[in-house]
Amino acid sequence: MTDVQMLEQWMQDTEGENLEFKEARNRYDFEELTKYCVALANEGGGKIILGVSDDRPRQVVGSNAFNQPERTRAGLNQRLHLGIRFDEILHPDGRVLVFDIPSRPVGIAIQYDGRYLVRDGDSLVGMSGERLRDIIAESGHDFSADVCEGLTIDDLEDSAIEEFRQRWIDKSGNGNLQSLSREQLLSDIEATVDGSPTYAALILFGSQAAFGRYLANAEVTYEYRSSNASGPAQKRLEFREGFFQWYDQLWEQINERNDLQHFQVGPFVLDVPTFHERGIREAILNAVSHRNYQLGGNVFVRQYPNRIEVVSPGSLPVEVRLETILYRQSPRNRRIADIFTKCGLVERSGQGMNLMFESAIQHSKSLPDFTGTDNYQVSITLHGVMQNPEFVRFLREFDDDVKDSLSTDEWLVLDQLSREQPLPDELLVCTDRLIELGMIVRAARGSFILAESYYRSIGREDTFRRLRENEVLKERLEAHISEHAVDGCSVGELVDLLPGLTRDQVRALLDELRGEERVHLRGSRRWARWHPGPAPDDGEGI
Repeated sequence: MTDVQMLEQWMQDTEGENLEFKEARNRYDFEELTKYCVALANEGGGKIILGVSDDRPRQVVGSNAFNQPERTRAGLNQRLHLGIRFDEILHPDGRVLVFDIPSRPVGIAIQYDGRYLVRDGDSLVGMSGERLRDIIAESGHDFSADVCEGLTIDDLEDSAIEEFRQRWIDKSGNGNLQSLSREQLLSDIEATVDGSPTYAALILFGSQAAFGRYLANAEVTYEYRSSNASGPAQKRLEFREGFFQWYDQLWEQINERNDLQHFQVGPFVLDVPTFHERGIREAILNAVSHRNYQLGGNVFVRQYPNRIEVVSPGSLPVEVRLETILYRQSPRNRRIADIFTKCGLVERSGQGMNLMFESAIQHSKSLPDFTGTDNYQVSITLHGVMQNPEFVRFLREFDDDVKDSLSTDEWLVLDQLSREQPLPDELLVCTDRLIELGMIVRAARGSFILAESYYRSIGREDTFRRLRENEVLKERLEAHISEHAVDGCSVGELVDLLPGLTRDQVRALLDELRGEERVHLRGSRRWARWHPGPAPDDGEGI
């Protein structure tokens, strides 16, 4: 069946669960498109069809929206990470643009600006609480929310509860939490059900005796090994009690053997720890909230001089794969993860993996390694050796506010360029903002490199100039075209601007600029004029 025949069949179907028609004759707002993508994904996936009338009998009216649909698709996937695709159908009555939206992952609802959107007739509304709970339940039973039979509040350690209480007050700024009774506090965070403690209460606040009685063989074991040789560890500790009693102690053990690495910034030598606290703590939080407590076995934290391995029982959740682990995070023990969120140990449920990657990149370490992960365990290795001190020095040129504002994908761009690797297509959409921040620049043939100060610091200014040579010429052309945005510029005028180049060489540079959507051509033959930016898209943004 041809695309046109398939379109005509869709036009006969009922607009409902998986089809959404919009005329979009001249334009369509990108944010509105994003909202409908979210709603369709939450409803199991579907298609948004632009260029077809809403009302029956449906007719193709043609759409001029999103003249660069690949750019639009990249923008949608940067926002939603759903693998959205598009197709352009050239119907006899006009252009039709079809966006194909996959279903949300199992157990995960998609948000737009904090709202889980679905469709209600011609409107978009927030998902009901009951529906959201049903979706969360898809990812499997939350063991941590079950009542632990026989466990009482007296089996929980006051010191662990008070440690949590203080963290919650610090996070929320709500001093009234100090006056809550133990029973009320535990109820408010859903660590108890009708007064009976859950497994989350045991795992987070339980005494050593209670842990041994109700959840034996589920402790956290720390080992320090000075080499890869088999045999007993130089140090071994077992934590068989509630999380809030050992979390800080475990970091203190790691930090005792946390060697400093040195690098020079101007006249100063700076000390950088092999293991950064943020990334290590996130790996531990990840293990506690994701492990399968119904499988026997400990969480192992193994420290070596230059790496730390965290191994936890249980496979990855069914909806999470290693290649999408930054975008598909679903804690197996959601009650534990929610309590961590309340007290500020994690900023939001499921964000820990992103923070581990960002921490590694900021300190020029190898990215987290999942070698050893299989159907029975999840293994994360965090490397400690700083690979490129000059990249760390380069990052210090930028304010903390700038670095804190970067997304994980933007950090991945910087990591790739620090290793002088080409950017994969899915990261290209992140480059504009990094250019605005002065962290990267364009180079030859549509590629990107780190800013000049980085190359200067490593003594490769000649390399920077060589990589930038063609781009400098393109920027001169782009600047001149921007100065004459209203009338545009002829090729002859631009050849005069670069007298050292032939007409064909200037045309080649202009073709590169057009391919990068930095300029566009209007008119033809002797009336052709070059104008700044991509071809007009009526202000749709992406």
